[in-house]
Amino acid sequence: MTESATAQPGAEQPSGDPIGSGEKAAPSRRGFLGVALGAAAGAVIAGGAGFGAGRASAGSSASTGSTGSPAADTVPFYGTHQAGIATPAQDRLAFAAFDITSHDSQAVQVMLALWAAAAARMSAGLSIGATETAPQSPPVDTGEALGLSAGKLTITVGFGPSFFDDRFGLSAKRPAALIDLPTFAGDALDPTRTGGDLCVQACSDDPTVAFHVIRNFARIGRGTAVMRWSQLGFGRTSSTSTSQVTPRNLMGFKDGTNNIKAEDTADFDDYVWVGAETDQPWMQGGSYLVARRIRMLIEAWDADYIADQQNVFGRIKDTGAPLTGKTEFDTVDLNAKAADGALVIPGGAHIRLAAPATNGGQKILRRGYSYTDGTDPETGSLDAGLFFLAYQKDPRKQFVPIQTRLGASDALNEYIQHNGSGLFAVPPGLSAAGDWFGKSLFS
Repeated sequence: MTESATAQPGAEQPSGDPIGSGEKAAPSRRGFLGVALGAAAGAVIAGGAGFGAGRASAGSSASTGSTGSPAADTVPFYGTHQAGIATPAQDRLAFAAFDITSHDSQAVQVMLALWAAAAARMSAGLSIGATETAPQSPPVDTGEALGLSAGKLTITVGFGPSFFDDRFGLSAKRPAALIDLPTFAGDALDPTRTGGDLCVQACSDDPTVAFHVIRNFARIGRGTAVMRWSQLGFGRTSSTSTSQVTPRNLMGFKDGTNNIKAEDTADFDDYVWVGAETDQPWMQGGSYLVARRIRMLIEAWDADYIADQQNVFGRIKDTGAPLTGKTEFDTVDLNAKAADGALVIPGGAHIRLAAPATNGGQKILRRGYSYTDGTDPETGSLDAGLFFLAYQKDPRKQFVPIQTRLGASDALNEYIQHNGSGLFAVPPGLSAAGDWFGKSLFS
C-alpha cells in the first residue's frame, strides 16, 4: 500500500481526498449522508465518523491523493458486481463476520459508506488516509500495509439474515433466499463461529494486505459494529479461472476441478448472479455467499490407506483424475461399473454426491481456502481444514440440497466436522465514489 499514486486520464479512481486529511470542516454524523459522498468527500467522511481522523497539514509530504492509473496488481473496486466473486481467486484470505451494536440506521449507513471509501482506496493500493498525523492523535491508517503491493486485493461485503430484524425497519427487505440455514447431518456448529449481521471477505496475494482490511474495518466500525468471528485462510482450494492450476486441499487431493470458471459467463448468469427472479430488486446483480468452517480430522485421514482415500473422493490422488479416467479433466462416468458389478466411483464418493448430475444440474462457485489454527488444547490434534466459501444464485436450490445429500451419505464425513457457518446476501457492485455497500437497500 502506498500513500500516493499516479493516474492516467479516464482511469477509474477512488475518492481523490484521503480519509481524514483534516483539510475540510467535518459536519455532524447526522448530517453526513446528506453531503458527504461526493467525488471529494474523504475528509468529510472521516470527520463524520470520528474514528481518529488524521490532522496532516496541507504542506505534509505524505500526500494521499490519487492521480494515476491502477497498477497491474490491482483489481477495479467499482463495477456491476462486487469484486472477489468472479475475480480469479487470490492466495490469501481474511474473513470476518460483524454484529451491529447500534440501533441507529443512519450510523450503520455512515459506517458502510466509510467502509466503501476505505475499500476503494485499499483496492487501488493506497492507504485509507495520511499516516503522518498529529502526535497526540491516532493515525487514520494502521500502517502495516504501507509499502506493500495491493496483491490484487478484493473486498466483498454481505448482509446476514439477522441484519433484517426490527432494528432498522428493513424486515420487508429481507430476500426470501436469505434463509436461516437448516441443521445438516453431522453439524457441530460453534455459535461463536456462526452467523453475523455482516460479513467482509478480503482476498489478496499478500496476507498482510488482506488482514489490513479487516483490522481497519473493525476500527472504523467501533461504536457501531463489533467483530463476531474471523478466519484467516491460505492456499486457495479451488481454481476459479482457466488460467489457474487446480490446487490441492490439506488432504492432498486436487479440489475444485469442475468448478465454475470466471471465463464462463453463462454459468455465472445461470448459477451465481441474482437476476430478475429475485423478490428484492436491491439484490439483482448480487449473489449469496455460504461460509462453512470445516475441520479436517487430519490424524485419522493420514492413517487411512491410499485406496480408501481415493474411494472417498472418487479421484486418483496424484493425478486428480476421476476413478473412471486417466487425466484430471476426463469426464466423470458415474455409471461405470467394475467387472464384479460394483460402481467404479462408489455410491458415497464425494465427487458423486457433489456432482451437478446428482443435484438436478445445479452448480455453485467454490472460492474456499485452507486454514490452520494451531492445535486442539484437549486432544493435541491439529485444528486445520477447509474454510469453504461458495457463491450462488439461490441457496435454497443449490447449497441446501447439495449439503443435505453430502451430510447424509458422503464418505468424507468420517474425516471432517462442520463447526462454523454463515449465509450472507452480497449485493451488486458499487457504481462510483458516493455509492456504498447496501445503499439501495436503505433507499
